[in-house]
Amino acid sequence: MARARPLPGRRGGRAARARDAAQGQGRGALRRRGHRHELSRPSGAVRRLPRDREPEPRGRAGHRARERGRPDLRERGRPRARSAAAPDPRGRRAARRERRSLRTRDELRVQPAACGGGALHLKLKRIALLALGITALAVALYVLYLDLLVTHQFEGRRWTLPAQVYAAPLELYTGLALSPAELEEELQRLGYRRTPALDRPGTYRVQGERIDVALRPVRFADETRTATLLSVVVGPKGLESLRDGAGQEVPVLRLEPLLIGSIFPIHGEDRIVVTPQEVPALLPAALKAVEDRKFDSHHGVDPVAMLRALWVNVRARQIEQGGSTLTQQLVRSYFLSTRQTFTRKIREAIMAMALDAHFTKADLMNAYINEIFLGQDGDRAIHGFGLASQFYFGKPLAELDLSEVALLVAVVRGPSYYDPRRHAERSRARRDLVLKVMAEQGIVKAEEAAAAARRPLGVTSRPAGAYYPAYLDFVRRTLRRDYHDQDLTEAGLKIYTSLDPRAQEQAEHALERELARLDRQHKRPEPLEGAVVVTTPQSGDVIAIVGGRNVGYDGFDRALDAHRSMGSLVKPFVYLTALESGRYNAATVVQDAPIDLKLANGRHWQPENFTHEVYGPVPVVRALAESLNLATVGVGLDVGLPKVADTLQRFGLPQPPVQVPAMLLGAVEVTPLEAAQLFNGLASGGFHNPL
Repeated sequence: MARARPLPGRRGGRAARARDAAQGQGRGALRRRGHRHELSRPSGAVRRLPRDREPEPRGRAGHRARERGRPDLRERGRPRARSAAAPDPRGRRAARRERRSLRTRDELRVQPAACGGGALHLKLKRIALLALGITALAVALYVLYLDLLVTHQFEGRRWTLPAQVYAAPLELYTGLALSPAELEEELQRLGYRRTPALDRPGTYRVQGERIDVALRPVRFADETRTATLLSVVVGPKGLESLRDGAGQEVPVLRLEPLLIGSIFPIHGEDRIVVTPQEVPALLPAALKAVEDRKFDSHHGVDPVAMLRALWVNVRARQIEQGGSTLTQQLVRSYFLSTRQTFTRKIREAIMAMALDAHFTKADLMNAYINEIFLGQDGDRAIHGFGLASQFYFGKPLAELDLSEVALLVAVVRGPSYYDPRRHAERSRARRDLVLKVMAEQGIVKAEEAAAAARRPLGVTSRPAGAYYPAYLDFVRRTLRRDYHDQDLTEAGLKIYTSLDPRAQEQAEHALERELARLDRQHKRPEPLEGAVVVTTPQSGDVIAIVGGRNVGYDGFDRALDAHRSMGSLVKPFVYLTALESGRYNAATVVQDAPIDLKLANGRHWQPENFTHEVYGPVPVVRALAESLNLATVGVGLDVGLPKVADTLQRFGLPQPPVQVPAMLLGAVEVTPLEAAQLFNGLASGGFHNPL
């Protein structure tokens, strides 16, 4: 029987390939099913599948093929058995494939068992995803909390409005003793500006003896008056005529009261809330041009500005720029602190976006104008442009011109650094920069900006409240007897007082002159101090209070707190007690003679007259006029110490005096205000009107 020859290009056969694979690996064998190879456990032998067996030629064609030594055409394409002596390249390739498959299988089996890395990696991945989810949930809840907080507080926003304290308005009428200079001074005190033309309320012009005034609208406690024109003619003897804009005679007219201060809460915030109608159109435009040019388009934050500021801060390794929008500045002032930290910055940005999402730009701008911090006056923080206008210029916000608006906008960047009273040149440079930016943005013409830059700052020498600290102290103490502190500091009350600014100024000058005279006369090493209280006897109104030599000092108020012995101020009450007894009159003769009294402690009290002389018999009127000590003690001892003490209390002495003989010469401590209370009753004919 002829042997089958191998096909061209092939050597060996299945047996050779299987043998090579078994000998090369020893760990497994190649199993072929059709065209697929499978790995099996090592068995040391090759298992042939039925299809791998050598096919037997069938039929006549197969018989002839075997005889001729040619393969059967029906078996072409099938794997043929090869001679064991002939090498088969397919066996080597199969062995290589098997070895690679075995290595892959061994790696898959060994890797998890060797290091356990797959399970650990999966655990860490799950933990990271869980932490990320929890963090995302916490951030979402925090953002929701800030959104609710901003919405709730800003929708019901209610600024703490301190009580505003006003002086008594000046009443103008024909015959009033008032000089042209005094009237002009009063108008300037109220913030009126002298101009050639009366172009707006709050201005006046002088034409010889006539002064024309464009009065502001004003609301008194008992009436409301609209803006009107007034012509006043002042002659040598005082006010000669009053006429309105129509030329009609006006019998009496009140100027608006002067705002002298506020009663603000412990946190010190003071403000005057203004409506959008009271805000000059230049102010919002200037704020947007200088502080936030994208205010109308951004959503509460400006990412470009924040990234720029972040880059500057990272390079400087400290916070130098904020990149804050007007909305962020509002959030910082209304909700947050001024601490410069990155966490506060993130919270500020979230709250700013929440504000911008829930409220209109007009609402945010009006809130900013009323909230932003613009200066400091002692313990009082100046918030809002309404109060800042009064604080720096002494007039309402609506009356500010271009130069004044630019100065307030300049102060926004740093109220202390650009304080126009302490750093005039610095604030002027900043104001001019604001004017330049406004011109570049087309808000004003370049000529208008240049003209405004040439103007002086126009800031008053000191804020209105600094003129009357002692009087404001008196008002606070008086009101706290009848009102709760919360009403005075948050309810926005308007308090009209009896303060007369002209009388106050005269009292200050009088005290200054008298103290200077005494210092020169006695040549004391330290300057003397003093206080003044001025009242109107009929009404009991306090029209002026000076608390000390330094009238602007808002500290120890000598008019209200300095207790000193009455001295000879007590003598009128001693003689009043004597006259009320019915045994004395003005002509009654009393003895001005030496007195020697033995006190309860065994010591002797021997008073003397100021001149160290004795005047003998004198009438009561002379004893009082010349303030004779010996005569006064004699009369007081005669009518009795209890009756004198009772008289003092009837006229307003707050505490019963110690009833000793020295009481008759003024050994009773009172404050200047209490002394004024006592004498106000005497001047009013014996009627006690509490001050």
